[in-house]
Amino acid sequence: MNAIRIISSAALSLLLGIAAPAYAQHEQQGEKQDHPQQQDSKHEQAKPEQQQQRQDQNKQQQHAQQQRHDQNKQQQHAQQQRHDQEKQQQHAQQQQRQDQNNRRQHAQQRGNEHPQHTQEQQRVQHSAWQEHRSQRWDSDHRNWQQRGGYHGYRIPNDRYRGYFGRDHGFRIYGLPFLVVGGYPRFQYQGYWISLVDPWPEYWGNDWYDNDDVYITYVDNGYYMYNRRYPNVGIAISISM
Repeated sequence: MNAIRIISSAALSLLLGIAAPAYAQHEQQGEKQDHPQQQDSKHEQAKPEQQQQRQDQNKQQQHAQQQRHDQNKQQQHAQQQRHDQEKQQQHAQQQQRQDQNNRRQHAQQRGNEHPQHTQEQQRVQHSAWQEHRSQRWDSDHRNWQQRGGYHGYRIPNDRYRGYFGRDHGFRIYGLPFLVVGGYPRFQYQGYWISLVDPWPEYWGNDWYDNDDVYITYVDNGYYMYNRRYPNVGIAISISM
């Protein structure tokens, strides 16, 4: 009996010794299996955060690209404006040079067409102009509306556009000159120009020799303007 008990005790101890390590190994394997699941769970939780970060980074990059695009457009617009301004300045300079050349050519042609007056003619002309000088321009002159309107000869439109208006200045000196009814009269481009208004007292004594004038139709009548005194128009009459 004692031998049987000893053998049973030994067998039970052996079984317990074998079962305990096996159970421990099983527990360790279970823990190992749980650990990857926890890691996968953490990894899955980290994915939305990474996606959000990438989305934010993409938005920032797109915003930066849009800003660079807008800056490039602004720079291109500014360059275009500078280019347009330079073209306008070049055009204005070319137009100015062309106008100067045209005036010089016109002056040369006028000098060739009209010989200089003799001293006697100059004296007569100077005397006629001085006699037609105003003492008080503000009270002496009258425009065509105050005179009842202009009823004289009207220059044809094609002739007017070619030789009259602000862009067609000339000097009276050297042009054919007459005094009719006490009023000075000179010929320009085939038309006789008669002054029906006196000229202002503050104009230079020899303005008709040295100042550029032009003839324009304004306020229902013809007027002569002196470029040196652009705010004063002298009423004139046109005839053939």
